[in-house]
Amino acid sequence: MNFIGSTGTFNTLWKGVADNLDTYRSYPRVAGETGGKNFHFVHESADVVNVVMQTIRGAFDYQGQKCSATSRMYVPTNLWEGGLKDLLAEETAKLKMGCSSDFSSYLCAVIDQTSFDKVSGFVERAKASDDAEILVGGGCDDSVGYFIEPTVIVTENPQYETMANELFGPVLTVCTYDPDKYVETLKECDATSVYGLTGSIFAQDRAAVREADTFLVQASGNYYVNDKCTGAAVGEQPFGGARKSGTNDKSGTIHNNLKWTSGRTIKENFVDLGSPLWPCNQPEN
Repeated sequence: MNFIGSTGTFNTLWKGVADNLDTYRSYPRVAGETGGKNFHFVHESADVVNVVMQTIRGAFDYQGQKCSATSRMYVPTNLWEGGLKDLLAEETAKLKMGCSSDFSSYLCAVIDQTSFDKVSGFVERAKASDDAEILVGGGCDDSVGYFIEPTVIVTENPQYETMANELFGPVLTVCTYDPDKYVETLKECDATSVYGLTGSIFAQDRAAVREADTFLVQASGNYYVNDKCTGAAVGEQPFGGARKSGTNDKSGTIHNNLKWTSGRTIKENFVDLGSPLWPCNQPEN
């Protein structure tokens, strides 16, 4: 079974496979690529303009309806208040939302009423929460289509619900952190989500890049440096993640292809055996 879809559906299918093990001649092969809660982690040495532009594209392309879409971002307070906050709000507000037949629209409606209700629910709760605020966006309208504005939520709580749960919509949550607590926040990023699909580190300091690689080694199957955490092309960049993001079989590579084969080895003997005894079994002279 090769599955792409939600984590919950994949869990149900895998349980069904297990329930029917006795009916198969061989143990079934199971591969899955499911959800994600993908991150951009920003170090204080990062280039602010690059962070903002990469994050907007990563978060709001396809209305955020990609398993690899940027959904959470960690930003040091000095960089946030030093210009990143204002630039992110300004550039996000410029994005045009409209019909998909209008190619000047950067994003359009989310897929259906169920998706609209789920994502708009997170947005409305953020508006009412003492733990979060809406930096830009926040508008939701399903009168003609299911439109949700590209929205940036800001929180200081790394466990706030939109920092941990998959939304699958045009909503980015930013968590600010003390730049002196870089390593502690890397550990928080690794531990917050059940997923492990994609993630990015933004830093000009190479020592900071190496530290991030060390602490985030299990946090994403596709890992980026100074680039958005989405956009892997099949045949060019193997794709997949572990934890509750799937079996990380790296679609588009020989690794995935080999999963569906059954290895067989052949040995042919050319020296006849004259006795079943090993040399150590032979009687001493």
